[in-house]
Amino acid sequence: AMIQGFMRKIKRSRISRPRIVICIPYGVTDVEQRSVKESAEHANASEIYLISEPMAAAIGIGIDVSKPVGNMIVDIGGGTTEIAVISLNGIGAIETIKIAGDEQTEAIVEWFKNQHKLGIGERTAEDIKCSVGSAVRIDDETINVKGRDLVTGIPKTLEISSDEIRQALTETVFHITTAIKKALDKTPPEHAADIIDYGIILTGGGSLLKNLDEHIRNKTGLPVHVAEDPLLSVVKGTGM
Repeated sequence: AMIQGFMRKIKRSRISRPRIVICIPYGVTDVEQRSVKESAEHANASEIYLISEPMAAAIGIGIDVSKPVGNMIVDIGGGTTEIAVISLNGIGAIETIKIAGDEQTEAIVEWFKNQHKLGIGERTAEDIKCSVGSAVRIDDETINVKGRDLVTGIPKTLEISSDEIRQALTETVFHITTAIKKALDKTPPEHAADIIDYGIILTGGGSLLKNLDEHIRNKTGLPVHVAEDPLLSVVKGTGM
């Protein structure tokens, strides 16, 4: 449905059967790849190309992926976090976990349910994550959170400290950091030297969590940078 929606938008142009490039998570199965291709075929594509998200992100950031230099990309999306070392147009080391932005939002929902017996929606949790969520301890600020009391069933407002939100996110941040360490462990020695020089690049919506770069820097001892436009780097790379 989404692909057909995009196709309707370009119908006004003279392209009746366009070529389509779709980015997919690196670890998807052959069956999943085939279903993505079939979706594009149903939408009247003439040719379909698939590109893995870490590669698309690297291209979108502006990295020359054809060089014999190892670049580590950490793409924290909604459903998956993919850590890839990219060099010579290929992916040298890869680590994929199904913990990313959605899991962090869910962790905040669960925290309020368990700690405060307060039911909040996913949109509220997402807003809380974006406004006061952090990977490290920061100057404490408080926010008002509205939800439904799970005991009485009556709506109520709670004043919550930002440090509580950090605690709610601790486990997901730990899993992402552990996956980065595993990917570093798999990295060939010559690329490890490149990563010391160029650092780790974070991209994807999940990389916008406050101070995540600082947390990973503290845990790995390596330089960590957030891409200039992390929400759009994958789609920009796909376009390029």
